[in-house]
Amino acid sequence: MKLIMSPPSPFARKARVLLRETGLIDRVEEIEITTTPLASDAQILAANPTGKIPALIREDGPAIYDSRVITRYLDDMADAGLYPVTSLYEILTLEATADAIMEIAVGMAYDTRFRPDQQSPDWTEAQWGKAARAIAAINSRWMSHLSGPLNMAQIAVSCALSYVDLRHDARNWRHENDALAKWQAEFEARDAMQATKP
Repeated sequence: MKLIMSPPSPFARKARVLLRETGLIDRVEEIEITTTPLASDAQILAANPTGKIPALIREDGPAIYDSRVITRYLDDMADAGLYPVTSLYEILTLEATADAIMEIAVGMAYDTRFRPDQQSPDWTEAQWGKAARAIAAINSRWMSHLSGPLNMAQIAVSCALSYVDLRHDARNWRHENDALAKWQAEFEARDAMQATKP
C-alpha cells in the first residue's frame, strides 16, 4: 500500500504515527508530495478528487481518503484497538475535535501564505477563537480520555497541538491549559511522534 502525504500535514501525520505505533510501517510506503490549495499534485488528485491529503492507495480496492477513514482502516488491519469499543464515541468525538483544530490551523496558515493581501483580521481572530475554545475544552473536559492505553484520540490531539506549535506558536495555546500542556510534552516525546516531526 502507499500513503500519499506531506510531512507538515497534521492529517497525514495522524496516519504516519499510527503506522509506527502499530508496526505497519513496513507494509505501507509513504509517498511524499508537494501540494497547495491552489495547485494539487497529480498523484493526490488521482487518489482523491478533492486533492486533500492523506490518501491511502490499496492493492485490493480503490484509494481511501480522509484521515479518519484511513486511521480506522489501518487500525482494523493492525487489530491495534486504537478505537476501543467501550469508549468509541468519546474517542471519535475527541478525534473530531482535534481534526477541527487542524482544519482551523491549516486554514489560517494557508490564508497567510496564499492570500497575504486579502486577509481579514476579524476572520482570523474568529477562527483562532474556535481553535482556542476547542483546546480549552480538551484541557477542561477530556483529559481522562488522554490517559491510559494508547488510542486514536491521543494521536489526533497531539498532532493537532504540534501543528499549532509549528504554524501558530505565537498564539501560545498552553496559556491556561496546564494539564494539556504537560500531557503534550510527554506524548510528543514518543518515538513515533519524534520520527514524524515536520
